[in-house]
Amino acid sequence: MVHFEPLDEAAERPDADLAPVTYLHGAVPGMKRRSPLETASPGAVLPGAASLEVASTRVDRFSAAVASKAAAESDAAAAAKEAELEPDGGDLEGDQTVAAADALDQRERAEKVLLHRLRGRSLSTVEAVLVLNATGVDSGEASEIIEKFIQLEYLDEGKLADQIIHSHNVRKGLGRTGVEAEMRRRKLDPSVMLDKLEELPDDEAERAIDLATKRIGQMERFDDQTIDRRLTGFLMRKGYSSAAVRLAVKAAMASRGGGAASRVRFR
Repeated sequence: MVHFEPLDEAAERPDADLAPVTYLHGAVPGMKRRSPLETASPGAVLPGAASLEVASTRVDRFSAAVASKAAAESDAAAAAKEAELEPDGGDLEGDQTVAAADALDQRERAEKVLLHRLRGRSLSTVEAVLVLNATGVDSGEASEIIEKFIQLEYLDEGKLADQIIHSHNVRKGLGRTGVEAEMRRRKLDPSVMLDKLEELPDDEAERAIDLATKRIGQMERFDDQTIDRRLTGFLMRKGYSSAAVRLAVKAAMASRGGGAASRVRFR
């Protein structure tokens, strides 16, 4: 059996202990409460409106800054892409700088090659130009290098001509024609060559006689006709003139006591 306890009158009324409702001035029971935003007049400034306006301005500025940065990045990306697509020669100033550096390196290499060759032996101007041409340097640069080396006396055709005279005329006993042939082979300047040949002592005949006399000592086993022929060829190859050769052969034959008579000898 369920037992029910009767509730007192106060328990049956939940609002029995609540305080009485006090209405604002002008309010009546049953009136709906409205928000201050709804009751504000159109021109009135509500509390906190200024803060909202500042926040909105800051948002607008931030949005503008973001948009500006995005536009700048887009322009930079477009410029980079355009630079990649730009054909060769677009960066003219950069290409000229690189080309100038390469030309300078090539000139320095050419000068080093020429100096290395000059350490081995003296060169004529034409020989030096041929060396520079082999390095690939252009003709203008080659001319400037030649002028520089002449001023520094690295190239001196006068000294080279003196060296040829000493080695071929004094040491090897070559005559004027032989010395001239060597100077031509070394491509000396014609004016320098002629000046140096004129400085040669006028003793070609004496040199020819000396050479023929020494040479005939190695021809004792030959007859006079063979000796004459061989001596003549020997002196002609040395570069002596025909007159000097005839004189030298005659003197050499006389020096051995054979005179002009022809004697037969066997090998």
